[in-house]
Amino acid sequence: MKGRLWCFVATMIMAVSTSAVAQEVKIGVLSDMSGTAASIGGPGSIVAAQLAVEDFGGTVDGRKISILSADGQDKPDVSSVVARRWYEQDGVDVIVDVPVSSAALAVQTVAHELHKVLLVSGATTTALTGTACSPWTLHWAEDIYTLSNGMVGAVVKTGGNSWFLVTLDFKFGYELEAELKRVLESLHAQYDGTVKAPFNTSDWSSFILQAQHSKAKIVAIAAGGSDFTNALRAAREFGLVAGGQKLAGILVFLSDIHGLGLDVAQGLEFASSFYWDQNDESRSFAKRFMAKRGVMPTREHAETYAALIDYLSAVKAVHSTDPDKVVAWMRAHEARYFGHTAQVRRDGRVVFPVGLWEVKKPTESKGPWDYLKLVRMIPPDEAFEPLSQACPSAK
Repeated sequence: MKGRLWCFVATMIMAVSTSAVAQEVKIGVLSDMSGTAASIGGPGSIVAAQLAVEDFGGTVDGRKISILSADGQDKPDVSSVVARRWYEQDGVDVIVDVPVSSAALAVQTVAHELHKVLLVSGATTTALTGTACSPWTLHWAEDIYTLSNGMVGAVVKTGGNSWFLVTLDFKFGYELEAELKRVLESLHAQYDGTVKAPFNTSDWSSFILQAQHSKAKIVAIAAGGSDFTNALRAAREFGLVAGGQKLAGILVFLSDIHGLGLDVAQGLEFASSFYWDQNDESRSFAKRFMAKRGVMPTREHAETYAALIDYLSAVKAVHSTDPDKVVAWMRAHEARYFGHTAQVRRDGRVVFPVGLWEVKKPTESKGPWDYLKLVRMIPPDEAFEPLSQACPSAK
């Protein structure tokens, strides 16, 4: 009798526990919390998620919204282990951010296997919406096509018709070189060569001098983190911009400009879908973000926020966290993205207008964080790669 009673009590406890979980919508923010990309996403992505939850009053469709966070350390194995635990054991409904492409692909494998929603607002690989695509993954972050091809096309249209590429000596650099050549050829622009630096090098002088001697109108810097900032400091030291050449960046964030200062970064052009001072909506979000974080948001923070607003709107509309219902609603309805509309394609790519920005001269800045001016808006059909037929979901 006692055994039966215990089984009954245990069953009731499990039922109550399951009911409690069902009354909660759980968001997992998976990012680089302490490494080289922490200022781009990291703790700021948690703040962006908090702001999205605040906009819903902490609940959606009568259920409390909670946020979990973890440091994926930019490693595929660590990130996939966290994702599996969150989805299988902790009842997480959606994971957002994931800043590094290899980690994002590993997490997407887990999400696809478990039929779960993944919102990528950090990683830039086009494979997420190509051969590795999933019906439940939405790619919000600008991908490498946008940051290179979209930017190159926009710069060529403003007169930058000869290019020299400074990149890193590994797979990404070789792929980007081949792609840049192809794009410039299609635009009937001139390609003046490439130089590849070792990863994490501190002395960029010889590489920048080669770019300077090329006499190309545009010198593109395809590096990130300390490599990017060291390259720009070398360009400033050797007077590349003062000599009439222009700099273009592939992997550039507002935090990079803030760290370098306008004296070093002035004249740099790069593509970004978000700048805190672009309109009233972005300024309102940035003010709230600054109050919590003490810095202005990057585009990764903005995309994390916008992706979660769209996700929570879908949960509210369909009265469910069922991945099929939620994603179907998101595909069928336009999202709002700081003054612009965003649309989810069949391959999971989220498309929206992207700005070509130029870093201001120190004399043009009116105050703290006033760093950028708009050169041109790039429409979605120019900014993003055409719908990928390599993605099974797109067929």
